[in-house]
Amino acid sequence: MKVILLQDVKKLGKKGDVIEASDGYARNFLFPRKLAEEATSASMHILNAKKENERKKKLAEIEAAQKLASELKGKEVKIQAKGNNGRLFGAITSKDVAELINKEFKLSIDKKKIVMDTIKVAGSYDIEIKLYPEVATKMKVIVIEQS
Repeated sequence: MKVILLQDVKKLGKKGDVIEASDGYARNFLFPRKLAEEATSASMHILNAKKENERKKKLAEIEAAQKLASELKGKEVKIQAKGNNGRLFGAITSKDVAELINKEFKLSIDKKKIVMDTIKVAGSYDIEIKLYPEVATKMKVIVIEQS
């Protein structure tokens, strides 16, 4: 019997998969626990429409991330921090950089998307911003020491 999984089932498949299960397993285990439904032509049509909508949504998200990446590529941000002889009294973290980018470019980038080490010395640094799993861009952070 062909069934559509409504939830992930260990050793069977993921949500939305169409699998072949024995009649007894489907009727006595999968259906009562609402883990699957029978794959009728109507339910297959609904499943295909959902998958198509998810695909379109993912493509739109990737397109938006690529546009944002091209906007940010090669840009630089300047941060002033107190320090002495090149060493900073505090440290510049991804949170500080995210706030500065959001303020300067009027965007909303999460600090978790910025890949960088904590900056403790004044200078110029390259950082990477991962906007989507396949989309990333590089920026430059210039740390200026304030006396």
